[in-house]
Amino acid sequence: MEGLKCTVRSLTGQLKVMDGQEKEIQRIEDHEISTELYDAVLKRGKALGVTERFQDVIREFHTPEGETPAGFQVVYELQPDGAVLADLKRNIAYDKNGKKRPTKLIFSADCANPCEVESMKNLIGNLTCNPAIIYNQFINNPSANVGGKYKTRDEVMRDIGSILGPGCDISVELNDPFHSSETEILEEAARFKEMLSKYRVVIKVPHTGPVHAGNVQELMEGDKRLSRRYNQGEPEDFFRGHNLALMLQEHGYRVNYTLMFEPYQTAMALQARPYFINSFIMFRHSQSMQMAGYMKAYEETGDPLFIEQLRTYMVENDYLSAKEVSGDLFAAYTRAREVLKYRGFLSDPMADGLDGIRHNLRCLKQANLPDTRLIICNMQGENYYPYIDRLLMEPEFADMTDRVVITAAPSLLMEFTSNPLVVQFHRRFMNAANGAK
Repeated sequence: MEGLKCTVRSLTGQLKVMDGQEKEIQRIEDHEISTELYDAVLKRGKALGVTERFQDVIREFHTPEGETPAGFQVVYELQPDGAVLADLKRNIAYDKNGKKRPTKLIFSADCANPCEVESMKNLIGNLTCNPAIIYNQFINNPSANVGGKYKTRDEVMRDIGSILGPGCDISVELNDPFHSSETEILEEAARFKEMLSKYRVVIKVPHTGPVHAGNVQELMEGDKRLSRRYNQGEPEDFFRGHNLALMLQEHGYRVNYTLMFEPYQTAMALQARPYFINSFIMFRHSQSMQMAGYMKAYEETGDPLFIEQLRTYMVENDYLSAKEVSGDLFAAYTRAREVLKYRGFLSDPMADGLDGIRHNLRCLKQANLPDTRLIICNMQGENYYPYIDRLLMEPEFADMTDRVVITAAPSLLMEFTSNPLVVQFHRRFMNAANGAK
């Protein structure tokens, strides 16, 4: 009934609470429930209690009496004997005590610096770490890892885990998805689970493409070019990431399936039942603009030098293999044209590069994966987030905002909390407060 407030306390006056679980039920007594749930429990239930997982979550996060932790939704299960058990289901849309976060949209940080994590721990629902973030941006960066305090990835992750509360997922990437066996990968995941808790850890698994244990060394030696094109190779290599994701999921891990640059990757990625999928923005968009520039220059001048530059650019950015550096110019031009046509750059030279987000949200809307969310990532630069924010306000996506996580480095996220007028008004207010005329 609209306007009628109903809480779990309304049930405890009608149903027996299971012996020894009185304190656990007290944690949820003030949680609001729908009148439909209230009626269903009274009609079918004989006693009220909690699941073993409910009790385990409470212990895991040392939850104060009378509370439930952030990052969990209270759901109810009817048992064959008529007992109605409250359970805690992982859901980062929830704050503590069954309250939802302020917005359906969730923010995430790409960060491995415990000091930066501390400053935003109460504002984010996920934190993402990959080897580049951990090693290049933090451990091996003297200005960030002051005094060389941290030596290993595990040291960093343990500290981050102790800073972040139960409401924040932590996505950590496999160190080597190519040489590691399934047993070694499960051992690595188990270490993360032990450090971060099974309720918070999410394992990042990358699309592997044509890269495999036998050729990955090519990316680290000489000119660091792969000898085969991104779409040439064996099925077992291209599907290795998918199968690793499935394997981890079957062992109880949630998976963040990453390195998704083109919309056409999405439907197959969803077959691996990931917890997160991704839309990478900046690199794809900036490379599209660069290739479009070479093509336009050629079409306006007829000078084949621009097609030579286009071919070189495509080799340097892996649209063509290292073997194609001296290949047919027209073939390079044709391939670039097909890429840009798919990305919408031929019909709209000012394309915003956000077509992948739109496509992925439509895929999620059609998928049978209600808990899977889209992470929007790789949006360096001040020009992407404002347009993403506007896109999410479009009527078509109004019912999908709660499926979106926006992630970026703290140094970028902070930019979108300010504006030149913030400074102007502080100037005015502070001078007024100090008696300035």
